[in-house]
Amino acid sequence: MGDAYCSDCKRNTEVVFDHAAGDTVCSECGLVLESRSIDETSEWRTFADDSGDHDPNRVGGPVNPLLGDVGLSTVISKGPNGSNGDGSLARLQNRGGDPDRALVIAFKAIANMADRLSLVSTIKDRASEIYKRLEDQKCTRGRNLDPLVAACIYIACRQEGKPRTVKEICSMANGATKKEIGRAKEFIVKQLKVEMGESMEMGTIHAGDYLRRFCSNIGMNHEEIKAVQETVKKSEEFDIRRSPISIAAAIIYMLTQLTDSKKPLRDISIATTVAEGTIKNAYKDLYPHAAKIIPEWYLKDKDLKSLCSPKA
Repeated sequence: MGDAYCSDCKRNTEVVFDHAAGDTVCSECGLVLESRSIDETSEWRTFADDSGDHDPNRVGGPVNPLLGDVGLSTVISKGPNGSNGDGSLARLQNRGGDPDRALVIAFKAIANMADRLSLVSTIKDRASEIYKRLEDQKCTRGRNLDPLVAACIYIACRQEGKPRTVKEICSMANGATKKEIGRAKEFIVKQLKVEMGESMEMGTIHAGDYLRRFCSNIGMNHEEIKAVQETVKKSEEFDIRRSPISIAAAIIYMLTQLTDSKKPLRDISIATTVAEGTIKNAYKDLYPHAAKIIPEWYLKDKDLKSLCSPKA
């Protein structure tokens, strides 16, 4: 029972939900207010036998268009002959082999790594698509899976405009080194170039792409994050020949020096995965332009003299 507005009664009345028909009916005049409504309540069922198991599974996995059977194939459970499945049928199915077995393993590895990196589903799907294109060319056999998966995620992040550093991905790559991931990335780009007949679009990296995540790792407040973003945008007007990630780290370091709770260089290095020496070099290039790139509203109650000299 619940309340809803009835167009015949011209007021809110009690309604009855007919779950079998999916109808919402006015209890006073009998008017069907809504038909074929979707029941959003739990619909779990137990398909276990009398062995004491309580398996709540009711459906299989989601449809996956990248698999040959779209993920809708039937798997015969293993077990003794009888209620737990036919062992002979399971053996026959295994003997036939699964052509998508390697893809399923790779997609699981991509999903696990994407979850550990807190990546959105669009990046995970793009990485899976890249790996599927490699598999279609039959060029993954004999290659280490972990660097390939990590490289697919790295490329997918760049293509989706949410880049991650190689160090960030390497930390979640099950032992794959930066060099291995770099080689795998070059291999993927080369193979897909052969497939498409042109260079694969990787997406341009800007310093601003890393800011939100880096600032969050350091614990900066909203005002400080806004100042960092504006500083990075103004720094693009100058010829600072440093990588986007090192510029982002150096600007964060620069602005934290203007606050009461100054962050040591080591903390910035850990949060941004950029070496301390690299941050120092980028900071040295940015320091002469500090008065021009840092927003005026942020400098109102701060003194630029508190910035440490690059020579220090």
